[in-house]
Amino acid sequence: MRLERGNSASAPARSRKVRTIALVVGAALLVAGLWTFRYLSSELTRPGPLAAEMLLEVPAGASRRQVLLMLERNGAVGDARAAALALRAAGQDPVFKAGRYRLPARASLQQLVQLLASGQVELASVTIPEGWTFAAARAAIERHPAIIATFRGKTDAAVMQALGAAQLPPEGRFFPDTYRFAAGTRDLLIYRQAFTRMQELLDGAWEMRVADLPLANKDQALVLASIIEKETGTPDERPQIAAVFVNRLRQGMRLQSDPTVIYGLGSAYDGNIRTADLRTDTVYNTYTRSGLPPTPIALPGAGAVAAALRPAASDALFFVATGRGDGRHVFNKDYAAHERAVADMLRSQQRAARSTGP
Repeated sequence: MRLERGNSASAPARSRKVRTIALVVGAALLVAGLWTFRYLSSELTRPGPLAAEMLLEVPAGASRRQVLLMLERNGAVGDARAAALALRAAGQDPVFKAGRYRLPARASLQQLVQLLASGQVELASVTIPEGWTFAAARAAIERHPAIIATFRGKTDAAVMQALGAAQLPPEGRFFPDTYRFAAGTRDLLIYRQAFTRMQELLDGAWEMRVADLPLANKDQALVLASIIEKETGTPDERPQIAAVFVNRLRQGMRLQSDPTVIYGLGSAYDGNIRTADLRTDTVYNTYTRSGLPPTPIALPGAGAVAAALRPAASDALFFVATGRGDGRHVFNKDYAAHERAVADMLRSQQRAARSTGP
């Protein structure tokens, strides 16, 4: 009977002891949980270890774990596993988008996650200067490291067919400008942007053209614009250059433009144009043939297109470089005055040659 009483008395004590232990363990777990939560929360917001900004390429199809490991390897986060736990504790389930990103120095994990999930990729660029040929533009696009060159080794006709313009020659059809794009962009997108912009520019300029131009259509306007582009790099002279060519077309005079001869020579042109070249007949030689060449000879800019369709009010039929190396020209209506300007230009060149020495 004593044993029974003893067992009965110890049961409440054991129960209290168990409750006490449970409370202590619970409190410890709560404290540990709070500490872990605070630690993981700080992992999200505290400045990261990246000492200087850098570019990070996130490949297509990369998982969150793979991206976090990339950030760890590049020194942008201290521990990929801790970063993953911090995101999970915060209830965040980001989806990282492929592309090249510029990571700021000391960026927190939260800032990095927001950036990589935003798709705000670092843009690359390619510049196509005014007056380049389409061949030069293609070469620049195909050698650009951030562009996927799907037309390398294919013909110009293949490019035009992909643009739905198989009937058009490519020369002059692409607007020269700087194009910005995400790394990994296909070349067709660049071609399409440049082609569309030139079409829109030409359409708008054609609608604003002056009356009675000796141009049958927009294609001829583009050809003339390309010649103007190659004849001068001085913007304010373009309408005057255009006026000379328009006046010559009206009077049935040959354009006699050296850049058309050079284009017709192609790879045979060695940097010097000779009298024999002016007499060598090609479909682009405006010394031997009347009217406009069959296609543009370069990619004209907006200024040249506008000048072709809104030339200056001038009766000039001739122009020649000043010879002073300033890129400017002298314009004249009659041939005798033009000959004097040519003589002045030659004397200026001779003086410049003497001053610079052999």
